[in-house]
Amino acid sequence: MYLPFAQLDVFAPAPFGGNPLAVVFDADSLPASRMQEIASWLGLSETTFVMKPGGSGADYRVRIFTPGGELPFAGHPTLGTCAAWLLAGGQPKQRDAVLQESQLGLVAVRRLKVLAHRAQRLAFAAPDVTIGAVEPDVLHAICMALGLSPRQIQASAWLDNGPRWLALWLDSAGTVLTLDPDHATLKTLGVKVGVCGPHPAPHEAAIEVRAFAAATGVLEDPVTGSLNASLAQWLIGLGALPASYTAAQGTRLARTGRVAIEQDRQGQVWVGGDVQEVMRGEIAV
Repeated sequence: MYLPFAQLDVFAPAPFGGNPLAVVFDADSLPASRMQEIASWLGLSETTFVMKPGGSGADYRVRIFTPGGELPFAGHPTLGTCAAWLLAGGQPKQRDAVLQESQLGLVAVRRLKVLAHRAQRLAFAAPDVTIGAVEPDVLHAICMALGLSPRQIQASAWLDNGPRWLALWLDSAGTVLTLDPDHATLKTLGVKVGVCGPHPAPHEAAIEVRAFAAATGVLEDPVTGSLNASLAQWLIGLGALPASYTAAQGTRLARTGRVAIEQDRQGQVWVGGDVQEVMRGEIAV
């Protein structure tokens, strides 16, 4: 059986600069085991499977798989799947937003701008995040695996908006970019780690972000929407970052990912970026 298939570049100012995403359409009849096999074989950070919505009022339903397992929510798959659905002719029920249904629930995606042929700018509403203190022994083990000293860490927290990250706010973007993690230890610990630090002015990005997810089969994710969403809610709340800023991610992987963050007057954080479709056809499932 063959199903429609697309591959997109998400959070990419230009093609091949962001995080690739595979999207499989009309996947209602696929068992989860087959979805996992496809995602593992493709080897991308995430692969999504688009299905008919349930009774939630959503425009479509999606399941999100990494090479190592299923996620209840993820950011770059949300923007990429929405872009692919629109480019495939999807017609949203609402004028101002597309509603995506995932295991986490409903997520609204705004269409901000059509950029070029098969490229557009989108933003999703960041889900609520749970913020918790990091246990001292866990923080020590993570610091050892990353090669960090305590003085380089300005703040730490557990952040959970579906995916759960151990987040570190470091002293500088330079420190973030010099990290060479012990991925084997991070995998053994079973912890996904997100690190970020400020760029000095006048850099176009306020912060540099990296995401280490060996526990899910991805050593370093090029650009991570869910992490950037929870980092924004945490760090804006701490007063460390303004209500509107740009994050850079993927630099060490030779990517130029850019994530646009904006907190509106109601306090909702929106996570935006450019999405480019780079491939479409069929996939044998």
